[in-house]
Parts: sequence; C-alpha cells; structure tokens
Amino acid sequence: MTAAPTGQPTAGTELPPLEIPVTRTLIVAGAIASRDYQDVHHDAELARQKGSPDVFMNILTTNGLVGRYITDHFGPTAMLRKVAIRLGVPNYPGDTMVLTGRIEAVDGDTATVRVVGANALGRHVTGTVTVTVPTQAPPSAPAPEGRS
Repeated sequence: MTAAPTGQPTAGTELPPLEIPVTRTLIVAGAIASRDYQDVHHDAELARQKGSPDVFMNILTTNGLVGRYITDHFGPTAMLRKVAIRLGVPNYPGDTMVLTGRIEAVDGDTATVRVVGANALGRHVTGTVTVTVPTQAPPSAPAPEGRS
C-alpha cells in the first residue's frame, strides 16, 4: 500500500487485486452461513427451473467478501464503518471474482474505498466501504501478576 509517512491511507492509492475462486462450496456455504435458504443458492436443478444456468452467490456472501478484502488490506485494527454495495451480474461456480479497490478519500483515520468485483460476465459488485484505521495500535493488556 502506498501510504503517507504516518502509515495512514492516502487518497488515490490502488489496493492490490484479490482473486476469489467462485466454487459451488463457497456459494452454498455462504448461503447457509448467512441463513439464506433460497433454493437458487444451493439447488442447481431448482435454479435452472427458475431461469438461472446454475446456483449463484447471495448478496450476504458478496458483502462478507468485500469486507474481507478491506480488512485484509488495512490490517487487524481496521474497523468497517459502512459497506454500501450493489450487485450486478451473478457469480456462478467455476468463475473467479477479482476484487479491486481505490482509496477515494481520507479524513483523519477514516478512508472511503471504492470497490469493484468483476468476473467473466462483467461487474458482480460495485460500492464503497468506509473504514477506520487507528493511527496507533491499541494498548496491550498488562501481563498477569508474577509474569513479564
């Protein structure tokens, strides 16, 4: 990450891309984990009956992957403040979604990042994430008495 001397985010910085293989397991596990039991996210035959060529990823899984992309980049102290996304084309099994991002604005220790996730069909997700990156690490807990 290109950053200011303080290590804080800088507007205009491009985040490195993250490639996510879209597997059937990822789609189904994400739907189950988010309690989205719509058949189009786990049953290929019912998805086809409803006009889809296969099962497809739900928005909650996509939202989680966008959050992961940001926190993986900014580190363990990063706090997501707002995630605003819009879905485009579906994520189907066998494809790869590539997440990219660009820091659009910085206000103190808070950055706004524009995120795009694309696959072979086009843009799967677009949106912005507001993330706070504390300027200092939180104080560590004191060692228990008798230990150092």
